[in-house]
Amino acid sequence: MIKKIIITYLLLVNCAFAQNTNQGLKMTSTYGSDNKEILDLQRFEGIDFYRIKFSGDELKAKTYKITVKEIWGGKVKSEKTVIDTKDLANAGLDKVGDTTLNMKVMSRVMPNNKLKVSFMFDRFSNTKEYKALKTNDYSLRNLADESKLPIGYGEKFYFMASILPYERADGSKSWCEVGSNGKDIENWGKKFGVKHYLLFEMKFE
Repeated sequence: MIKKIIITYLLLVNCAFAQNTNQGLKMTSTYGSDNKEILDLQRFEGIDFYRIKFSGDELKAKTYKITVKEIWGGKVKSEKTVIDTKDLANAGLDKVGDTTLNMKVMSRVMPNNKLKVSFMFDRFSNTKEYKALKTNDYSLRNLADESKLPIGYGEKFYFMASILPYERADGSKSWCEVGSNGKDIENWGKKFGVKHYLLFEMKFE
């Protein structure tokens, strides 16, 4: 477990501030806290933490929706809405107020074999738990950057994922080998033998 956290952290730090862009939309991410003590605590508790920033001239006044696909045994078992800001219109939270949108994403494995994922924005947050396998090997990834996936307006795009590693014949494990394989994402289970993972999609309208 310790080896997994350290290796995952180092790989993700190398990806910090990487950008993906399409149609003028940019996505920037940073992994972990800037505070060393908090970062050490996150690593100790097995918490994955990202700061995500979307920016673009056409982003202002857009609504957005986040959905999740739960994939078990190589098959999509469910697809659910996590956040749809159109439902927040009465509170005035439905549209992006500027040309940037900031969010924080946190994830950790809970003792009850659940995977807890939180999306936090300036004025609201959303936390859900998903059924998970009995393992601490889950890793939250910036999928759009790691797999070099296109992002844009008007259509759904993959941007985050919580994955298990590819287990090689020699017993070693690789998260990047899965996360960086952008082709046929929904069939990672079949290709890499990954028993379970979550795929988060986003859409700006």
